[in-house]
Amino acid sequence: MKGKISLIILTATILVACNPQSKKITPEEAKQIAKEAYIYGFPLVMNFKTLDAYTLDKNSREYKGEFNVKSCEARVYTPEDKAIVTPNSDTPYCMFWSDISNEPLVISVPEIEEERYYSFQFVDLFSHNFAYVGTLTTGNEAGKYLIVLNNWKGEKPEGITDIIYCETYLFLTVVRTQLMDENDLEQVKSIQDAYQVQLLSEYLGKESNYKAPSIDWPKWNEGDQFTEASFKYIDIILNLTQEIESEKPLREDFAKLGIGTPEPFDFESFDEETQEAIKSGVKEGFADIEAFVKQYAADPLVSVKIFGTRNFLTESAKENYNLENLYLPRAVAADRGLYGNSGFEATYPTYLLDGESKPLNAAENNYTISFKKGEFPPVKAFWSLTMYDGQTQLLIDNAIDRYLVNSPMMDDFVMNEDGSLTFYIQKDSPGEDLEANWLPAPDGPFYCVMRLYGPEEAALNGTWTSPPIQVKN
Repeated sequence: MKGKISLIILTATILVACNPQSKKITPEEAKQIAKEAYIYGFPLVMNFKTLDAYTLDKNSREYKGEFNVKSCEARVYTPEDKAIVTPNSDTPYCMFWSDISNEPLVISVPEIEEERYYSFQFVDLFSHNFAYVGTLTTGNEAGKYLIVLNNWKGEKPEGITDIIYCETYLFLTVVRTQLMDENDLEQVKSIQDAYQVQLLSEYLGKESNYKAPSIDWPKWNEGDQFTEASFKYIDIILNLTQEIESEKPLREDFAKLGIGTPEPFDFESFDEETQEAIKSGVKEGFADIEAFVKQYAADPLVSVKIFGTRNFLTESAKENYNLENLYLPRAVAADRGLYGNSGFEATYPTYLLDGESKPLNAAENNYTISFKKGEFPPVKAFWSLTMYDGQTQLLIDNAIDRYLVNSPMMDDFVMNEDGSLTFYIQKDSPGEDLEANWLPAPDGPFYCVMRLYGPEEAALNGTWTSPPIQVKN
């Protein structure tokens, strides 16, 4: 692959001296480097999982298509969709991976009716939301957008609305198109059909020299993201990114373990003591991710702080968590809600604990969430509340095939006499009279995510907060 070859040529001289086979490191140093590399690289691993399912493995049930080929589905997500944890089931998706190592890509969008929300979310290999096109950013007018590498020096072609820069050779596009109701799927499909994805040469009417990446991709193995096996994915993905100047010392440390070097990562090349140290570093790294989740589980604005651009996340880590870098919050975001939107696009108040700070478990309790009259989520577009299995982090099968409740369903809900609205969160129906307000839960641990699309300032600054989930007496 052109990008990878260039990177290898530029760095091979420096890295060869750092190869674990040519430079001995102590177990203590290996443990610390492994911990840092694991946290730093966790989003790369989770991105690879999606890349493999969507583009590399043609036998995958999640397969979308080859690089730079649009893939859309006029349907919403169900429990059968397993590649992405905590998936959105509000908006039919288009999802596809793109490769801009050889040439830029042009994304074209049609004019869309004013009342319909849509967005193109562009996510690099680090899971940064490096740009958006859509209702809340560029508007619902038609437009053509050129996506290029950060070091691209070309001129803006005629007819291009704007140029968007990316720091990695591969990136994922996540397109959300609002489904108004169950009768709206054909219109959504028509809009999806009008989205266009073209290499720049194709857009200009020229012949393309594009070639798919020539890489010996490893096969994804579920569970590797929690062990030292994650380093074989990080090793490859690092070579598909443009190095940031401030991260050079960090990458040089990673190279001491053979991560991000021309040679494949080789765990077996280390002696037994060092191998155990590496495993220990990985365990400590994941423990830090889990500790962060637990510490900030009650923060209704946590999603506003951990999704965004590289620059935004760097500032947020300092201002909100007193951290020197963005790596831990970024890893948490990839673990708890991969491809979550940036705060201005959507916020995600998350229910992990009940009103008494106890873990949610529908095998033991029934729960309610109540909105007072006039205190529904303040949004420019719409809001929803989605149920997830606490163990798989996926949507759950249930008797009425309902995975969420949302604002477009307001006319169907049963309102209380005082104008308030109560949702019933439980594994069994609350009864026929209240079933319209039932959000089915699994027979065990669960969590819920509220999504506010186009949150108003009150939702972003904490003036409005989501009501608690309470055990039903």
